[in-house]
Amino acid sequence: MIIGNRTFDTEHKCYIMGILNVTPDSFSDGGRFNTLDAALRHAQEMIADGADIIDIGGESTRPGHQVITDEEEIARVSPVIEAVKARFDIPVSVDTYKGAVTEAALQAGADLVNDIWGFLHDGRVAQLTAKYNAACCLMHNRKEAVYDDFLTDVLSDLKKCVRSAKEAGVPDDKIILDPGVGFGKTLEMNLSITHHVDQLRSLGYPVLLGTSRKSMIGLTLDLPSDQRLEGTLATTVIGVMKGCSFVRVHDVKENRRVIQMTEAILAK
Repeated sequence: MIIGNRTFDTEHKCYIMGILNVTPDSFSDGGRFNTLDAALRHAQEMIADGADIIDIGGESTRPGHQVITDEEEIARVSPVIEAVKARFDIPVSVDTYKGAVTEAALQAGADLVNDIWGFLHDGRVAQLTAKYNAACCLMHNRKEAVYDDFLTDVLSDLKKCVRSAKEAGVPDDKIILDPGVGFGKTLEMNLSITHHVDQLRSLGYPVLLGTSRKSMIGLTLDLPSDQRLEGTLATTVIGVMKGCSFVRVHDVKENRRVIQMTEAILAK
């Protein structure tokens, strides 16, 4: 799979998408990197620690988050995307579900569109992704945690996301799927989809697992967001063992080490 100017061996390796939130209110690191200098320093740190992609988001998507205007989101992400692309040789992802923001981000140099609504919120996002020949990560999401048969329904919903991508002209080799841990799911559902994340691979696309510091870990271990590293690492190991091609994380160095160790054992 090609993202930006890099080739990813999604059949045999698990890669790291490092999270760069340029927001004042993200659940774990809100306000820490919402200036250009701070964002660039953190991007440099994550790259040094082993990040393979930098995922830049300008609007928090935590429960109860404040929706901001397209203009404000563009003002947050576009300069950071341009600066990261100018300074570092690494693919950049934009974390958005809005057409206007997607267009501005792709014009700024983004290589991948990471859509928490899997192209089902704003049809322009799929069209723009195809127009710019960008890759995409289609995440599973629902407004409410109501299902007839949870795992079957998740797969069915993701098929709709893929259909939207393909109808817009996005080729198969540009599509990644995300089970959407923490979105439209109860704690038990989040644990279940993490356990059964390998079922997503039956759809024929690389899978990204995004569990870093999320409420699933906090509720299971009864810990605040800044104390969820070990829980995150456990989910990363499971993701590697289940065949995930990407993990989206805050703590790059530690996750890189557990991936390397897990892959070394699995190779024997």
